[in-house]
Amino acid sequence: MNYPKAFNNLKEAFKQLPGIGEKTAIRLALFVYNEKDNNLIKSLSSSLVELKEKLKTCPICNAMMEDKCPFCSDDSRDQTTIMVVESVKDLFIIDKTDYQGLYHVLGGLIDISRGVEPEDITVAKLLKRTKGVKEIIIALDGTLNGELTASYLKELLKNSPVKTTRIGYGIPVGSDLSYADEKTLKKALDNRVEME
Repeated sequence: MNYPKAFNNLKEAFKQLPGIGEKTAIRLALFVYNEKDNNLIKSLSSSLVELKEKLKTCPICNAMMEDKCPFCSDDSRDQTTIMVVESVKDLFIIDKTDYQGLYHVLGGLIDISRGVEPEDITVAKLLKRTKGVKEIIIALDGTLNGELTASYLKELLKNSPVKTTRIGYGIPVGSDLSYADEKTLKKALDNRVEME
């Protein structure tokens, strides 16, 4: 179909977002076109710009932050425990439970088929954070790449005095953390096991 240029540009921009195909992109572009409340559109536009201008990555844990990291700067959190997650999305999911330790966002998983090596994720930065830490909880997806990354981390930490545990109970093998509800995640955290 031959859409007007401005409409087509917006539709194509929406299609660049994860999970947005042609039909959804058209529906979203039509919503923007038909929306009578210009304040909503202006608010959406300014929020996108603000997010890109103001949000940064924490230099310690790789979480999302503005001025200071809400996790690393919180002295009430358990400074002796670090939860290792793949993404900020996983951090947000787990933080809905009553976990009160620190986090470390890897920024991906080892994936041999796509050429993602340990150097491509923040493993080295994690290893630098282990001084004074008693436990590292590995909270990665139960997928092949999640298991591979967890095993790699366990191997790196095997001669360290840090206890390495892995969430397990309640998270099915081959599953994605984002599909687990809060109760399932809490159960998995409560029943984590030491990695052998």
